[in-house]
Amino acid sequence: MSTIPVSHRVLIFDKYNGPLEVRQFPVPEPEDDELLVKLEYSGICHSDLHAWCGDFAFATVYPLIGGHEGAGRVVKMGAKVKDWKLGDLAGVKLVNDNCLNCEYCKTGNEPLCDRSRMYGFIRHGMFQEYVTIRDVDTIRIPDGMSLAAAAPVLCGGVTAYKALQETNVNAGQIVVITGAGGGLGSFAIQYAKAMGMRVVAVDHSSKKYHCEQLGAEWFVDGFETHDIADHIRKITNGGPHGVVSFASSKKPMEQALEYIRKRGTVVLVGLPKDSKILVDTTPLIFNALTIKGSVIGSRLDTDEAMDFVFRGAVKVPLEFVKLEDVPNVYEKMKKGLVTSRVVVDFSL
Repeated sequence: MSTIPVSHRVLIFDKYNGPLEVRQFPVPEPEDDELLVKLEYSGICHSDLHAWCGDFAFATVYPLIGGHEGAGRVVKMGAKVKDWKLGDLAGVKLVNDNCLNCEYCKTGNEPLCDRSRMYGFIRHGMFQEYVTIRDVDTIRIPDGMSLAAAAPVLCGGVTAYKALQETNVNAGQIVVITGAGGGLGSFAIQYAKAMGMRVVAVDHSSKKYHCEQLGAEWFVDGFETHDIADHIRKITNGGPHGVVSFASSKKPMEQALEYIRKRGTVVLVGLPKDSKILVDTTPLIFNALTIKGSVIGSRLDTDEAMDFVFRGAVKVPLEFVKLEDVPNVYEKMKKGLVTSRVVVDFSL
């Protein structure tokens, strides 16, 4: 095990939309119930861009080290840690510090715990070489699994997996995925296929080949298709059984309610800046529709999502960048040019 340095590199910004600067910070010291993890990879999520832009100002503190998809190895342990050992593969996910005692924690919904804190939003995140985390919050990454592939699962993968579960779509039934060509959508197409669902991918025509290669049975151009609701109802013989909306705009959310099958479920994940949508309650009531939100997933959800990748049922297309390259990735994200999962490789 390598010697732990006194200081390490972090990528930090002092105010929203402010300069993203690499600085030297002291390496944190783990508390009695914490691990010190040396990160080898950190995924770059679209939510990191939102945090930097100030879109989540209500839930973001500054100055801030962003990032919330960290994968690495345990290099130091607090005095009361028992079930971990040095060198273990460890994942640091977005939501942590749950109370483990409330109704949400006890029912496997710990991301909803009122005591939860989010890395990369209200506490320093994963764009740093070392991070501390409570032992009970740490995700065990299977031995032999690529840490680079594991990192994006800690938010992007489990978010897609959990959202699909929330649709209650069974194997053989149809799910529509909007924003299908992006990072979350690319995960969702693969998870849906692995879970036996039939997939309709909705995105810009430039994403058609990408979505079909991942396993989408149908592709619909969400920008140019005339009367998209009628088109989707026709190709699915009455509408999909579920919809997962990853698109970060209102229109796809509102359209989903026009083509969802009776008794279908629409799951909202994407976060438009103007978050209010218009809903016609008449079909909502008479067609017995369900609309729900989904955010991240539990520890168990994360373990299950990780297992799909470990078994090769879900592939993670990766692009590696230096810590200093994160601002360039944000610019590509703004233009919708990112289809792979971009990962900071701390060895670069």
